[in-house]
Amino acid sequence: MIIEFRCERDHARRWMHRQTLSIDGRDVPVQIALTATAEPRPAGLDALFELERMVLRKGRHSGADGLKIDPEQTQARTGTADVIVDFTSVARDPDCSARLYLRPLFNGTAGENAALAAILAGDLPVIEIVNEIDGAVLDRGHPSAEIAAGLSGGLETVMVRTLTMVAAILSGRPRIVPQLARQARAGNGRPPAAYVVRGLAVSIAKEIYRLCCYAPHWHVGWRFNDGAGVWQTGDLSGPGWNVLADPGNHFYADPFPITWQGRTFVYFEDLDHRVGKGIISAVEFGDAGPVGEVVSVLEESWHLSYPFLIEDNGELWMIPESSLHGDVALYKCIRFPDKWERHATLLSGLELADVTITQHNGLNYLFGAWRDGTGGYSDSLAIYYAEHLLGPWLPHASNPVLIDRASARPAGNFVTIDGKLWRPVQDCADGYGAALGLAEVIELSPTTFKQVVRHSLRPGPAWPGRKLHTLNRCGRLEVIDGSRVQPKTRAFASKFPSVVLSPRTSPHTAC
Repeated sequence: MIIEFRCERDHARRWMHRQTLSIDGRDVPVQIALTATAEPRPAGLDALFELERMVLRKGRHSGADGLKIDPEQTQARTGTADVIVDFTSVARDPDCSARLYLRPLFNGTAGENAALAAILAGDLPVIEIVNEIDGAVLDRGHPSAEIAAGLSGGLETVMVRTLTMVAAILSGRPRIVPQLARQARAGNGRPPAAYVVRGLAVSIAKEIYRLCCYAPHWHVGWRFNDGAGVWQTGDLSGPGWNVLADPGNHFYADPFPITWQGRTFVYFEDLDHRVGKGIISAVEFGDAGPVGEVVSVLEESWHLSYPFLIEDNGELWMIPESSLHGDVALYKCIRFPDKWERHATLLSGLELADVTITQHNGLNYLFGAWRDGTGGYSDSLAIYYAEHLLGPWLPHASNPVLIDRASARPAGNFVTIDGKLWRPVQDCADGYGAALGLAEVIELSPTTFKQVVRHSLRPGPAWPGRKLHTLNRCGRLEVIDGSRVQPKTRAFASKFPSVVLSPRTSPHTAC
């Protein structure tokens, strides 16, 4: 198979400069065909991208940077293309012999200008890959922007996820074309220069914020609830939420409660801001709330978070997120609550965040936020399945089954209510961890997947944190998490409360 990228001659970019495209681990040849420029770009765009490169990325190049391609070099074709991926807005040649002609659309319109227009309007576009031969939409996705710095970063993120979708289509595996949980927001587009200037100002403001405050600073909320909980009400109403006290220079996130051997503990990510690496800690809960001190239970030389817990064959297991280590590891509880040993590697050689397992129709299904080395961390969902916890784990036929920043990334344990399977999802449409969705799983098998987000939970009067990130329950105990502003001086002052803090001020107040 030979793939041909069709790009405008005057607007070639670094992301186009490749000789192969990785498809299921195979490097498939790519050739570039340059076409006449159909539409001019905004004046001064490349100069603005260069300004972002120097200020936002400290001189590092991005895929959106301009690329000088030697026209003579592009004439050396590998052969007649089997597949054309047309990134321009020029009409397809009706005499084209390629068996597959793919056209990426950005909010329904072809060409880089459409992607730029969406970004300038304040949002990344919905991407659709259309087969121009028959007009069918072969895939649809909405990328997340956690690492998209500025206008050039937004464009690079969009193109990276476009290539993810193209590679999935060309793999020959069946695609699931989803209805997205939330469509792109409409906005008033800014001129590129104004957008970049604002982006630089925001970047500077964030750097000042980081100098003064720990960012982000997550905290765990908990409450005892004898009645209907979040899953039943679809909101955060009910008994008031309490905040699990932290030392100020640590944040707590991703709470998972469990009752084991007659005792209840909440496990969570414990990140020391001064080190920048997470470990797994736990605290015991009694009838009135936390009992005793927070204890460290698992630490590795790499970052750990999201301590998913599962009981199997009379044993207690943990799968903490270790995506930076490139694997999915299973730990066995040797002594509850504080001694765990690595027992097996369930999956290796991939970035898979926030792994969560459920049993359904006789199989175990493992969900995780998947990343192919580039793009956002929260927009792509991969599923694996196995008969037994220890595997072997096989990939879903349509991985990644979903590219949608508003409903892909796991946010806690699955639950079954009235025979229906539900999963909490991170809604990152307004930024990482901004909100929670409650999604009903309509179809789930090794070859199918469909979910519908029924409820959206956002910070507000019932939970005065700035974000909402994880949801779990164990008996009467419900836990969530969010973030707050945590001044570094307050973390220091917590050691000397009588000197700095007034009686009405607490270092653990959510705001």
